[in-house]
Amino acid sequence: MKKIISILGSTGSIGLTSLSIIDKKKNLFKINILSANKNYRLIVKQIKKYKPKVFIINDFNIFYKIKKKFKKNKILILNNFNQINLNIKNDITITAIPGIAGLTPTFKMIKVSKKILMSNKESIICGWHLIKKKALEHKTKIIPIDSEHYSIMKLIEGTNLDDIKKVYLTASGGPFLNYTSNQLKKITPKAAIKHPKWKMGKKISIDSSTLMNKIFELIEAQKLFNFPLNKLDIIIHPESLVHAIVELKNGLSKFLYHDTSMKIPLVNALFDGKLEIDQFLVRGVKNKIDKSPLIKNLTFKKVDQTKFPIIKAKKRLNEYPSTSIILNAANEVLVDHFLRKKIPYLSIFKILMTIMNDRNYKKFAVKKTNNINQILKIDLWSRKRTIEKLNEKNNDKN
Repeated sequence: MKKIISILGSTGSIGLTSLSIIDKKKNLFKINILSANKNYRLIVKQIKKYKPKVFIINDFNIFYKIKKKFKKNKILILNNFNQINLNIKNDITITAIPGIAGLTPTFKMIKVSKKILMSNKESIICGWHLIKKKALEHKTKIIPIDSEHYSIMKLIEGTNLDDIKKVYLTASGGPFLNYTSNQLKKITPKAAIKHPKWKMGKKISIDSSTLMNKIFELIEAQKLFNFPLNKLDIIIHPESLVHAIVELKNGLSKFLYHDTSMKIPLVNALFDGKLEIDQFLVRGVKNKIDKSPLIKNLTFKKVDQTKFPIIKAKKRLNEYPSTSIILNAANEVLVDHFLRKKIPYLSIFKILMTIMNDRNYKKFAVKKTNNINQILKIDLWSRKRTIEKLNEKNNDKN
């Protein structure tokens, strides 16, 4: 019997990878819901190829064009998740909508899914307490599919948390690991999205280059696995083959090792680790998948905080209940402005810290959130304040 699967963010990197896996095992899956933002060409292609029951398109102009194009089609085309009647149960939902925009859809899909494979770190950062409660209520299994957290999940299976001394999240260092301070002043968006190891979307590529993604991953690990912050750390590992290290109090350490393909955690999560991975990977130089990934030297080193100053934010992560919501929202605004060449690269960290030191920061950060609307109100304040700071900065120049 085919498993019913939905993919939120089907035109993004994780969504496309997921569909490429499904293509190899068409006899095992029936696609229920796909969702995307505004990639017209890919949306048209996916509707024709996969014939989902529902396609949700966030951008209204693209939604209107697609709705008109497929008006005689039986596929239900909607503009947002609030319009959907979630009667059909999903065996698996993959959530890969980037940013806080993924929180509400993820929350809705928990009610109708047996298993959620989560790649939307912002949902965990901002709303894990709500997601966890809803998942327990509906007996929905949550599996993180980012390589770091999937590795941690597997590494701590059968391990008493009291026996763990430290958990290290590895960072490649991104494209600017060996840059000088002067070189960092001249970084362009085009250079920042060229990750040396992983093929990712623009926003996550920028976060990887600043190491903000590792700050978010610390928060994720804290929430997903109930680790105290002082048991979590970040180390640079340029080869990107080890994704997390668990150091035990008995003197032993263990890690999972796999090459730089998101297909590996995804396939293992989809098929419970029961299928051979080689049928999904095309190995060779052209595809940047190493033919012999085990024959490698491994290097690990401390993070240079002068080169990656965003790491200094770690000490403030547990400051107040909603600090992470404010941090995430401000970062989304700043990354967007950098990608549109509105601010220089180094301003991302500098302006982020002005938000964390704003006179009204504590007023919003201390709030405990009991629903998504409360999360979105704090998120909105952070976005507005960040834009105000950017405008103030521009006015000072003029």
